[in-house]
Amino acid sequence: MSWWMAHAERTLTEEVPAAPEAVRDFYVDLDNIRIVHPLIVSVERVSRTETSDGYRQSYRVVDRIPLGPLSLKITYRARLQVPVHGDVLTEADQSPGVRLRGTVSFEPSGGGTRVTERIRIAAPRLLAAVTIREGVKAHIEMLAGIRRHFEEG
Repeated sequence: MSWWMAHAERTLTEEVPAAPEAVRDFYVDLDNIRIVHPLIVSVERVSRTETSDGYRQSYRVVDRIPLGPLSLKITYRARLQVPVHGDVLTEADQSPGVRLRGTVSFEPSGGGTRVTERIRIAAPRLLAAVTIREGVKAHIEMLAGIRRHFEEG
């Protein structure tokens, strides 16, 4: 581990009033996530590779990062590893050196689904505080947006 990089781990959860399969299907399509993620401006599918237990999907994503009264557009590659069953693995790599890795589970809970996102963020130390704060805030809002999407039906 380099001194220049800071690391953080967070676990976020949201109760969604829909079946786990429906929530998982919504989550793994970044065109849907663009609707509920507060930073995403656009999503472009780049490639899809079938694997022995599902598929791996790559996207080109443009985010709008708030910097006080201004915002900065950042383009990066996001990847999802989607097995037929089980947790979805996520990766997002932004310049300069920002890495987000996630494991997302979709468990039955009451009449719906408990979505649990375990995220690991690495960022250059000078950017770490704002990267972690804004990234976690955006993912909390994204999960709430997924809940609202299914509440509104």
